[in-house]
Amino acid sequence: MGGKIDETKQFLPIAIAVMTVSDTRTLATDTSGEILVERIKAMGHTIAERLVVKDEVPLLVAQLKAWVADPKVDCIITTGGTGVTGRDVTPEAFAQVWEKEIPGFGELFRWISLKSIGTSTVQSRACAGVANGTYMFALPGSNGAVKDGWDEILKYQLDARHRPCNFVELMPRLREHLWPKRAAGE
Repeated sequence: MGGKIDETKQFLPIAIAVMTVSDTRTLATDTSGEILVERIKAMGHTIAERLVVKDEVPLLVAQLKAWVADPKVDCIITTGGTGVTGRDVTPEAFAQVWEKEIPGFGELFRWISLKSIGTSTVQSRACAGVANGTYMFALPGSNGAVKDGWDEILKYQLDARHRPCNFVELMPRLREHLWPKRAAGE
C-alpha cells in the first residue's frame, strides 16, 4: 500500500472504544472483538471501553451517541452487523449518528477484501464516519475482516506518523464546524 511511517515523528496513542454487534456473542465468545483489542493494544493505543451490543438500531445508536459524547473516546470501531440480512443494522445506526460519512473507508475495505474473499466482498457494508470529533468505523464480524480492516487500513490511518496523511493529525480540527454554534451560545 502507499504511504510510510515517519520514524522521526512521535507515536500518539488514542483511546478506542470497541463494540461487537451481535445477538449471539458474549465477551467470552467474541473472537473478532478480541483480535481487534489485541491489535489496538499491541500498537500502543488504549481501549476506552469494550462492549457487546445486540443488533438493534436503538441500542446501537444510544451506545454510539454515548461514546461520541464522551471526551475520553477518540475513536469507535465496531465489528459485526454490516451484512445484508434483516438483523444487520450497523450501517443504519451509524447513519443516524455521524455528521460526515467517510465513504472511502468502505470502498477501500471492499477492495482489500476482494483479495481475501473474492466477489463475496459485495455483501459487506463496512462504513465509517465522524461525529463530534469522534471517528466511527464499522467492520464486518468475521475474524478475517477484522484483520483486513485493522492491518491494512486502520493501523496506518490511526498512526500519527503515517505519511502522507492520517486521521490522527486531523483530530484537533474535527470539531471546527461546531465553533460558530458555540460562539453564538447554541
